[in-house]
Amino acid sequence: MGDHTAIGDRQRRTVLKAAAAAGILQVAAPFIGKAYGAEPIKFGLNDPLTGTYAELGKNEQIGCELAVEQINAKGGILGRPVQLLVEDSTSADTGTAVQKARKLIVRDKVDFLLGNVNSAMALAIGQVSNELKTLHIVTGGHTDPVTGTDCHWNVFRVCNTTRMETNAVSKILFEKYGKKWFFITPDYAFGHTLQQGFEVSLKKFGGIEAGAALTPLGTSDYSPYLIKAQAANPDVIIFLTAGGDAVNSLKQAVQFGLDKRFHIAGAQQELEVLEGLPPNARIGTWVFEWYWNQPNVPHVAEFVAAIKKKAGRVPTARHWFGYTAAWTIALVANQEKTLDAVKLAKALEGFKLPPEVGLMPDTPFYRAGDHQLMPNLYVGHAVEKGSQPEDLFHVDTVVKGVDAALPVEQTGCNMKWS
Repeated sequence: MGDHTAIGDRQRRTVLKAAAAAGILQVAAPFIGKAYGAEPIKFGLNDPLTGTYAELGKNEQIGCELAVEQINAKGGILGRPVQLLVEDSTSADTGTAVQKARKLIVRDKVDFLLGNVNSAMALAIGQVSNELKTLHIVTGGHTDPVTGTDCHWNVFRVCNTTRMETNAVSKILFEKYGKKWFFITPDYAFGHTLQQGFEVSLKKFGGIEAGAALTPLGTSDYSPYLIKAQAANPDVIIFLTAGGDAVNSLKQAVQFGLDKRFHIAGAQQELEVLEGLPPNARIGTWVFEWYWNQPNVPHVAEFVAAIKKKAGRVPTARHWFGYTAAWTIALVANQEKTLDAVKLAKALEGFKLPPEVGLMPDTPFYRAGDHQLMPNLYVGHAVEKGSQPEDLFHVDTVVKGVDAALPVEQTGCNMKWS
């Protein structure tokens, strides 16, 4: 009898090892016994792992991975383990992103879709997830139409709209630094809607648009655009670039000495970008969507410690996007005791994130009319060196998402449940 038991134990260990090697079983040890043999619930992450947005996409992946580990350690979803499948959308090829989304949903049969950093890709794969009736959390694509004119019943978004970001910072820039602005704008959906948001604010405040330069994704030499900005002689140069493009454009702006003549500013800024800059280029007024140094906010220290243990660094907003998106699905599925996409989408309307997931002063919630998360926005300025090596942003004010967002009726969202 003892021999049979030993053989059974060895066989079970072999199966578990094989499953883990194949990426099928991604669960914490205390959960293995309970979930052994259960069909995993699959999350599909479609994000850039190569190109100018690679670091942002990889950090969203790490945030998702941490959430999945925690979810599984707490019993998974409906008693089943969660498995994360990841596809590289690239940073600029929307066709590839669409193909990968279809692969995840049709061939890999994921239950839920997450992504994308690139706004154009977020829009495109949102159409795919809607066609295939799959619940989809957009992690980091900010362009307004995602939860505006192109909204879908199955699509929710964690990161802010571009209008939320521009509304949060515009008045400060206008009142403190001047009314004449020039834009350095990436030539795709994200940049276009950011610039449009700032232009609305300029018109509202009676400001002047000195000009704009549209820049291709992946630009290495920004000198033609910076020369154009300098010639326009604005009060503020608004940089709307992101990822590696933001590093290149800001670094070159300082090399040109533009920071000595004009105020440098923008909307969305990221810790990944500030870390990639030389200290003298960590300048300007920006909006952070989440920041790790929040000493008086419950559970933030635990999240920082968990990411440090996993990734060897403090978390960025991108880690938080991935973490929050994955936890959103687990929380609502366990609450509703179903995987049905329509039922979960209905339940997410007005859904509030608990403090250990929200990780900010106010309670973030998904707005019912457009499925946009209403979090806090952190407006402040970049610093060469803070209290710690990775403390490169000083928060001057915290803005509530509901105060920065357009009313639902002005977003252009006409939600159709079909």
